[in-house]
Amino acid sequence: MKKNIYNSKTSLNIDNLLPLAKNNETSIWVYDEKTILDKLKKLAMFDIIRFSQKSCSNISILKILKYNNVKIDAVSLGEIERSLIAGFSPNNNNIVFTSDLLDIKTINRIVDLNIPVNIGSIDMINQLGKFSPKHKIWLRINPKFGDGYNIRTNTGGENSKHGIWNIFEAIEKMKKFDFDLIGLHMHIGSGAKYINLVKVCDEMLNNVINIKKDIQYISCGGGLPIPYFPKEKNVNINNYFKLWNNTRKKIEKYLGHKIYLEIEPGRFIVAESGVLISQIRTIKKVNNRYFILVNAGFNDLIRPSIYGSYHHISLMPIDNRKLTNEKISYVIGGPLCESGDIFTQDSSGKIQTRLLPKAKIGDYLVFHDTGAYGSSMSSNYNSKPLIPEFLITKKNEIKKIRRAQTIKEMISLELL
Repeated sequence: MKKNIYNSKTSLNIDNLLPLAKNNETSIWVYDEKTILDKLKKLAMFDIIRFSQKSCSNISILKILKYNNVKIDAVSLGEIERSLIAGFSPNNNNIVFTSDLLDIKTINRIVDLNIPVNIGSIDMINQLGKFSPKHKIWLRINPKFGDGYNIRTNTGGENSKHGIWNIFEAIEKMKKFDFDLIGLHMHIGSGAKYINLVKVCDEMLNNVINIKKDIQYISCGGGLPIPYFPKEKNVNINNYFKLWNNTRKKIEKYLGHKIYLEIEPGRFIVAESGVLISQIRTIKKVNNRYFILVNAGFNDLIRPSIYGSYHHISLMPIDNRKLTNEKISYVIGGPLCESGDIFTQDSSGKIQTRLLPKAKIGDYLVFHDTGAYGSSMSSNYNSKPLIPEFLITKKNEIKKIRRAQTIKEMISLELL
């Protein structure tokens, strides 16, 4: 789906973005609340929407989700604390902790708050059971196959560290601690093909029948794709729901009571709500190639460098000049002292180019669909401070939801 900052149906248009860019000395993140709310409406047929917080953990974004009755999947102690600050209650399965291991500090907090644990390894059963027998748990099952748009986003099969391989071993180990098994969870990867989703549904049904345990919930995980490329289409949520709802009905018939169907997206809810705006600082010719270098690097947006991910890029002229139809092929990179700091590369690391209007120093580039795994994967590599975040609310008000980190703050934790 092509993004157009000049004729946008969202608030992510040049009238909002250009003044924000000009008022900040660094690159910036910007989110659109209306896009998030629209995505939630598309998922309303599911009994429970559980947000995969790792995709975007800003507390202001979490508050929007809390207000709209979304629940939280936390994968670290820090994410638990963020969700609590955002107003999520640990009661009624509102927060679930998902992991493949546990440390003592996290166990103590989980037990204190009575947060259900989505268990991904046999060792977790023993680790949790020593501190909290009869704890409410889920079991995350590795269905022995996986899928995804990239090998690094495949979360199933023998090459994945995620989930329990032998469900019967887990059930046997659980007996020692009398855990309260409330649900089964499966997630095979981000961007899985439809044919493999059918297989996951079959595996969920088979596991429910084979383990002979009563449960209340099933989770179909996350990984719903979004249209990053211009000609990609939106995922058919209705077909996705029908597939899982048919499975749910079979499980309900087998168990003799209602089963709640959860979906656990991150990217689908927030990716298209966000952009990264950076300023062009250098344009250089290297042999027959033109490079645009901007003031954002993979310390800010790492997805192109580790996955070869595509993000549509728009040019936003600083001087409001009218762009012509003339297009130039550019390689687009950042400021880091690292050859891999390139935003236009494929999954093998091969350099790609992007056709853009003729650019000038000082113009801005807008990287689209960065609301998921953008800011949340940022780092201080090359001692670069974290950049600010802004939210355009449903009332079209612009709020700063994270200020820029200072260099002094960045080094303040170090013992001098």
